[in-house]
Amino acid sequence: MKGVKPVLKKLSAWSSVCVIVTVIIIWEIASRLQWVPEFMLPSFTKVTQAFLSDFSLLQQHFQTTLYEALIGLFISTCLGVLLAFLMDYSTWIQHSLYPILVLSQTIPTISLAPLLVLWFGYGLMPKIILITLVCFFPMTMNVFTGLKSIDTDYLTLLTTMQATHWQKMKYVKIPFVLPAFFTGLKIATSYAVVGAVISEWLGGDSGLGVYMTRVRKSFAFDKMFAVILLTSIFSLLLVGIVTLIEKKVLHYQRKSGE
Repeated sequence: MKGVKPVLKKLSAWSSVCVIVTVIIIWEIASRLQWVPEFMLPSFTKVTQAFLSDFSLLQQHFQTTLYEALIGLFISTCLGVLLAFLMDYSTWIQHSLYPILVLSQTIPTISLAPLLVLWFGYGLMPKIILITLVCFFPMTMNVFTGLKSIDTDYLTLLTTMQATHWQKMKYVKIPFVLPAFFTGLKIATSYAVVGAVISEWLGGDSGLGVYMTRVRKSFAFDKMFAVILLTSIFSLLLVGIVTLIEKKVLHYQRKSGE
């Protein structure tokens, strides 16, 4: 069975590649045969050409988007983990804040954009706040769910051994919640880049969202799709990095626990 698992992983990876290639081929054929008007769906070839021709400009805008996404992701991760542990520690905090967290997700994020601009201007602050709001909920809920799914027998055992709250955190809660933490982090990471692009629609001097609004006004839809292609690739890379860190951390945790 140990030799079968790597083979299955390779097959699943190749199947994903095959699906992506198939979608690209259908996309190219649909555009070439005019099944969909070209101004609505440029061919993959033209999108790639636009990506390569504007690569230096896209790179400059991408640096701004990356900076905003990483800051927003860092803040949302810290706040999400902190709030999850506070809700786990206090039932009163849980009952007070849990409904507010759920309610916050019923508000369309894009509708907050004009208010954030009104309150904080066109600088970096409203963009960071919007990214944080987008990434905050999945981070909090995954960590909180992971904490609640811990077997209470472990905590009871430590209580009988007169362990302190911090000892329970160190030996039970943090090790057991790590898989849920990384799951939330992967979701938040995929949201961060998209949230950064959306936040840049508010206005500004640089960023992929600013670039998209400019090329949209000139009806250069191939360049808009080039931005979508870039954000998709980068989101996959970020999630891949988080997955790699997850494997390293959990593998080290299992080895140290043996």
